[in-house]
Amino acid sequence: MKILKHILLASFAVFPFAAAAHAADVDPAPNVAVDDTEVTSFYLRGDLGWSFLEWSGGDDDSAVSLGGGVGYQFNENMRADITADWAGDYNVAPGADMSTTTVLGNLYFDWANESAFTPYVGAGLGYGWVDDAPSGDDSGLAYGLTAGVSMGLTDNIDLDVGYRFRDIMISGSDPQEHVVSAGVRFNF
Repeated sequence: MKILKHILLASFAVFPFAAAAHAADVDPAPNVAVDDTEVTSFYLRGDLGWSFLEWSGGDDDSAVSLGGGVGYQFNENMRADITADWAGDYNVAPGADMSTTTVLGNLYFDWANESAFTPYVGAGLGYGWVDDAPSGDDSGLAYGLTAGVSMGLTDNIDLDVGYRFRDIMISGSDPQEHVVSAGVRFNF
């Protein structure tokens, strides 16, 4: 019984030090910085490039490409836009010119990272028109696949350099285009 008293007395004597030692081990709440920047925004875009036509219905050629659109950035990785693109005055045969116009709804995946450059891939679906003089006009379903990189020039302006494959599915042979372009996105 005498040993039990000594153990009990020793535990009461050590208890305040054990509690203080345990309290010193509790980690304080980490200092978490709150990011006040908003990633979501509407944007306008404009593109200028060069298009290379592949068409089994006539000669392959290259011509200027112009485009524009409006879109929305959902988060740092996903954005979508509707674009209208025109490429034209392809010389597809002696005395025959062709131009193409597409309106596509596009969805992009941006690889957000800590650098100034943001690579992306995307795909789009819509409708396209082919103006083939003197053969006539045609139209049909169109799709596009794209890849590129954007660079933030300011908080609201991004420079975009990319490649887009476009195909307009018309009766007969489909005109397919490989477009290399540079553009600007204005974020609101």
